[in-house]
Amino acid sequence: MSESEVGIPPVLAAAWGLRERSGKGPRPGLTLDRIVAAGVKVAASEGLGAVSMARVASELGAATMSLYRYVKAKDDLLDLMVDAAIGQPEPRPPGEDWRAGLTRFARTYLALLRRQPWVVRVSISSPPITPNQIAWMNHGLEIMRDTTLAHHERLSAIMIISGLTRNWALLTADIDAAARGGGVSTEQAMAGYARLLKLLADPARFPAIGELIASGTLDDPAEVPDDDFEFGIARFLDGLEAHMTRQQER
Repeated sequence: MSESEVGIPPVLAAAWGLRERSGKGPRPGLTLDRIVAAGVKVAASEGLGAVSMARVASELGAATMSLYRYVKAKDDLLDLMVDAAIGQPEPRPPGEDWRAGLTRFARTYLALLRRQPWVVRVSISSPPITPNQIAWMNHGLEIMRDTTLAHHERLSAIMIISGLTRNWALLTADIDAAARGGGVSTEQAMAGYARLLKLLADPARFPAIGELIASGTLDDPAEVPDDDFEFGIARFLDGLEAHMTRQQER
């Protein structure tokens, strides 16, 4: 029974190695792996907006139509490119507890997204289903296997951590890009924001903002890189820990 007969889309059949190569005729010069690698190269060097079937074909020195033997549409290619870019997660260190594991998961995912910043520009069209996405999902669930969380709670935790990490990667990438576009560093851009806020936000009209300004919080750059990200992940894990404690008390 073919993958189409059991309802597996062709792009997923290709990703999982289920599509059979015809034994007839000469061995083709292109392969799916070469096409995906070329797409990743274009995205990494020129940005996601540069990726097209024609541009990838040019990178390979091939005719554009020849790519359609392997991928039916650009969206399919993007899905395979993301899967290739994220790769496989590293094995868990021995003796790691669930909290340290989820913290490492978030930090590792953030570092990955910053190495391949184009990945966060690809729209998410479905839950994880490609091989490396499933490997990351399995990795996260493995971290929580010995907790009292129910299976749906473990899945929710992975979705929330992944979402927080992806959002932070996208937000900081946008801020950095805007600063570079203005010819300044991110730190200089944020300092300029603080000065504007002091000039524009009347404390009588915006009392909470006035208190924030008066506290001096906006005057000092973050001492720890990504401290806002670390704060968010830690507080979410605090919530999970409190939830599990309540479970044990019932």
